Amino acid sequence: MSGKLLLSLTSVFILSIPVTWTKSATGLTLINSTQLEPQNKSLPHLLSPPTSQRLTHPRSVFTKVQKKPQELAQASDEYDDFSELDQVNSVSQLSDIQPTDWAFQALQSLVERYGCIAGYPNGTYKGNRAMNRHEFAAGLNACLDRITELIEISTADLATREDMAKVKRLVEEFAPELAALRGRMDVLEARTAELEVNRFNGTTTIFGGEVIFGLTNGFGGEDVENAFGGRGDGDKNTIFNYLVRLQTATTFTGKDRLRIELGSANFSSLGFAGRQSFNTDMAILSYQTDTDDEFQIFKLEYRFPAFGDRVVFTFRPVNFSLNSVLTANSPYFDAGRGSISRFTDSSPLFKIGRLDSGLGFDWLVTDKVRLQVAYGTRDSENPGVGPTGQGGITDAGHSATGVQFLTVPFDNVLTGVTYINAYSEDGFLDTFTGSLNADTSGGLGIPANINAVGGTVQWRVWEKITLGAWGGWVFTNYINSDAHATSNTYLFSVGMSDPFGREGDLFAVLFGKPLKLVDGDNGIQEDEDTSYHLETFYRYKLSDNITITPGFFVVTNPEHNEDNETIVIGVLRTTFRF
Repeated sequence: MSGKLLLSLTSVFILSIPVTWTKSATGLTLINSTQLEPQNKSLPHLLSPPTSQRLTHPRSVFTKVQKKPQELAQASDEYDDFSELDQVNSVSQLSDIQPTDWAFQALQSLVERYGCIAGYPNGTYKGNRAMNRHEFAAGLNACLDRITELIEISTADLATREDMAKVKRLVEEFAPELAALRGRMDVLEARTAELEVNRFNGTTTIFGGEVIFGLTNGFGGEDVENAFGGRGDGDKNTIFNYLVRLQTATTFTGKDRLRIELGSANFSSLGFAGRQSFNTDMAILSYQTDTDDEFQIFKLEYRFPAFGDRVVFTFRPVNFSLNSVLTANSPYFDAGRGSISRFTDSSPLFKIGRLDSGLGFDWLVTDKVRLQVAYGTRDSENPGVGPTGQGGITDAGHSATGVQFLTVPFDNVLTGVTYINAYSEDGFLDTFTGSLNADTSGGLGIPANINAVGGTVQWRVWEKITLGAWGGWVFTNYINSDAHATSNTYLFSVGMSDPFGREGDLFAVLFGKPLKLVDGDNGIQEDEDTSYHLETFYRYKLSDNITITPGFFVVTNPEHNEDNETIVIGVLRTTFRF
């Protein structure tokens, strides 16, 4: 069982060297565990909504100018002594000018735009008679006055000669400093250009790692009985465990990523979940795994973008799970800094199949919608265990396909809808998050098709408060039997980032129902009662590289059996990142 836990539990990746594709780089914003934690100031989302712009109506300035001709008409009264020319507001007021006349547009411009060469007081223009010198002088003067005013209006905000002289003196006075600044800018531009050209000329590798130490004790849970009659011994000694993970991230093009992770751990005999203790998967911790103190390959993964950088493909031949591609959309999906139990770190639906290799893609369909598809298998190298007995990645004894739509309906809300189709040669779900009865689909041990639907949501209700929830239903239909099993699960959470004014700290409370078999027939027994999981923890940021997390969780009616005593597990977790 420890070997199986190694494959299922190490799917939670938490090293501090993620490569994130953003809209500006590749068209994607990959949302992973470290980006979705409530301590972030704003809820990550696909892309920010477009910024609204206020545009000034193009006619607003011209409307103000149009008011000026009336003022000019009043001032032109002084010319009445030697001119019969009078001002009119519109060329349409002239009785002897028609819109069909060849000079209509010219006269319209002179009268309505410039307020000059208008007409006679009797409403006529008399365009066919000769003009005397007095009339010409009066009309020309009105046009020149109007043009002068328009020039003054349009140049009112321009700099004067005095302003330009002051600027010139300042430039001369600070000429040495400006020259030095110009030289620095030239050097900076040259260095930037060189970096852009040579940044990824060759392979670039980054190293990182994480060490988790956990001091744990449990209370209650005497003689916990599962659905198949097994009872726990109730051993509750204080235990000290560790998990070490070392990782390299290599890029060949600047956009792709090759990750290799080695790990070692000493959480033997399933810890408090083993039969020697509480005898239930509901007691498994988030960072729990075992390698007998030997280093093993925990992860091998390669990712690269394509199709205009709007799609990211993932290949992981070692330690694959559906949430290697499907975003968990959980603030606590982080073994070193997130929740302290396996059940609460993310939805059990993403853990169906206990897969070990797979692939998938993440597609930014629109600015607010992403489509994610993942396919994984387990024991695909063993022929004879799949539906057709041929073996291989398309005919493995355990396989699962997951499809998820992520969307941002509001700026502070991120939601996901998930569908999973799986095949299991023994009908087991293998999530290790609920009762043994639910996780084995009633325990018939024969081939089955599994379908699951679920949803996730995060809601940043306030700058420092994040509400989260997920839930799902799992339907197991046995292939060579009329038996079927239906299970469900859910969780609600609230997280407060930076409590007491401490940046990087996190306080969280989580409540939910571990996976429970709620309906079955033809030999499938339902879980009789209901277990509830209540968890709280406080992550204390000691430094940028060290966090200390005290916390505990309570499981009522373990194995969904009210005859079993309530379990309480307390944890003091210390995480080092480098």
